[in-house]
Amino acid sequence: MFRGWIARPLGPPASRRAPHLPSNCRLPLIHRLQGELDEESASSGPLVREPALALLEAVLLIADEPLPIRKLVQVTGLSGAPAARRLLKKLQEHYDRDGSAFELEELAGGFQLMTRPEYHRWLTSLKRSQQELKLTTASRETLAIVAYRQPIMRADIEAIRGVHCGETLRLLMEKGVVKIVGRDDSLGRPVLYGTTKKFLQVFGLKSLKDLPHVDQLRPPAEK
Repeated sequence: MFRGWIARPLGPPASRRAPHLPSNCRLPLIHRLQGELDEESASSGPLVREPALALLEAVLLIADEPLPIRKLVQVTGLSGAPAARRLLKKLQEHYDRDGSAFELEELAGGFQLMTRPEYHRWLTSLKRSQQELKLTTASRETLAIVAYRQPIMRADIEAIRGVHCGETLRLLMEKGVVKIVGRDDSLGRPVLYGTTKKFLQVFGLKSLKDLPHVDQLRPPAEK
């Protein structure tokens, strides 16, 4: 009578196999401590960003213009303005401590991620900025009058400059640094001109209060 054989699984003899560990077996203490140290170092390193801070940084990174606190709160889902300001301050501290090429600037009523001034000449040599505002002398004079005397009528600008400036105002409006802000109550209701948010952004101003005082613009001999 044929006697069959029983197939045995391949592998080392049972006497040399590693003992089976139950699924709830605790790791040895040395491995548990190592895991905790790894987690702590991964969550507290100098370059680590908490999720809310990382999200805020990402939003600022892709923004083409300064974002007001209200917009940052809306986009990131933060609890409110105080929380956003706290994270903005913390992000700037990260940049300062790490010697980063970036810094946060408060411009035109909002916050924008910028490169530090000391890197400007290298960046401009790589790519000439298309946002640079190229103005003629007449345009600069007209823009300065609008900035300091706004809201102002065209007639008043022309009285100060002594020349017609209709075409100059049109060009400044096309460049986005001047806009119509209302109408005067005088005869004919002439329009009033003022500067725009882009004007503040281009010249690096938080608000019109940051415009240089007239005394600062005069040569030292005239002060």
